[in-house]
Amino acid sequence: MSQLSLKHLEKSFNEARIIKGIDLEVAEGEFVVFVGPSGCGKSTLLRMIAGLEDVTAGEIEIGGRVVNELPPVQRGIAMVFQSYALYPHMTVYENIAFPLRVEKLPQAEVDQRVQAAAKVLQLESRLQHRPGQLSGGQRQRVAIGRAIVRQPKIFLFDEPLSNLDAALRSEMRIELMELHKRLGSTMIYVTHDQIEAMTMADKIVVLNAGEISQVGSPLELYHKPDNLFVAGFIGSPKMNFISGKVRSADGTTAVIDVGSLGTLSLPRSSTEIAGRDVTIGIRPEHLALGSGEFTLEVTPRIVEELGIHTVTYSDLPAGENFLGLFEGGPEITEGTPISVGFNRAQVHLFDHRGQAVY
Repeated sequence: MSQLSLKHLEKSFNEARIIKGIDLEVAEGEFVVFVGPSGCGKSTLLRMIAGLEDVTAGEIEIGGRVVNELPPVQRGIAMVFQSYALYPHMTVYENIAFPLRVEKLPQAEVDQRVQAAAKVLQLESRLQHRPGQLSGGQRQRVAIGRAIVRQPKIFLFDEPLSNLDAALRSEMRIELMELHKRLGSTMIYVTHDQIEAMTMADKIVVLNAGEISQVGSPLELYHKPDNLFVAGFIGSPKMNFISGKVRSADGTTAVIDVGSLGTLSLPRSSTEIAGRDVTIGIRPEHLALGSGEFTLEVTPRIVEELGIHTVTYSDLPAGENFLGLFEGGPEITEGTPISVGFNRAQVHLFDHRGQAVY
């Protein structure tokens, strides 16, 4: 049975439709990440699950019970916001204990839950400190501790790491993943950072303009994106796209004209794409210097040498931006042409509607 079920969920603000009929099932114990660009509706969707936004249409079920009309406190959820929202005059102990005080639980149970949460989050030595004496990562852990003590059915995280610096974000990602393993709770996490989504999620929900573009595991979305949006959003650096036109498609092979770059034959079963405009997708990390079943010459205008790998930025004859990612530090000079290649098995193909063709 699903821990969380969204059925034809919609949200409108006056005439503006923000969430456009979303259906989603989240299993108990899953770590699900909502990811997408700013304005795609991911935080609004999370707030609807939490009960902080009204539902325009559709149903939200938690544990098999429709909760549309229930207030947040009765939904069995706990939410961690982008802002830590800690009380500066209270100790760490009292900040974590605050929701339990509101519920008027006995002091013995309050103490037991706070101590257990502090142990999980390695905050035992900080319980008598105030938020102003803590680092950003420690403050975020206090905010998470305040959620843990409520013993919710579902944890909701709304971009909880966006206020942290890069190194601390990486550390906190690992801590959240370990926390999920220890608690075994259902967690739903909102981020615009696809690196966070890829590294943390059991299942990723890619949102675009209030609709779900694709749902799947991180590697499913990476290797088999359903459409151009997902292909361009998942992966860093982003996928290269080249415009082309299908000369022929006999159900076995599609022959594609890519202008001055020549022709490319791909194994594809579709015959409907014959004569149609298409888009070819190639990930920068799938390029090799000077070798491959299909090669082309590009002139890097920018070269980023990062030690572990090198990234090049070039322009194709038709004006498309073309990125390459190569291991280590090969000798590449800005303004000097290089030959790059790729294999047919690594090429993605999208039809005129932007849908993947296999």
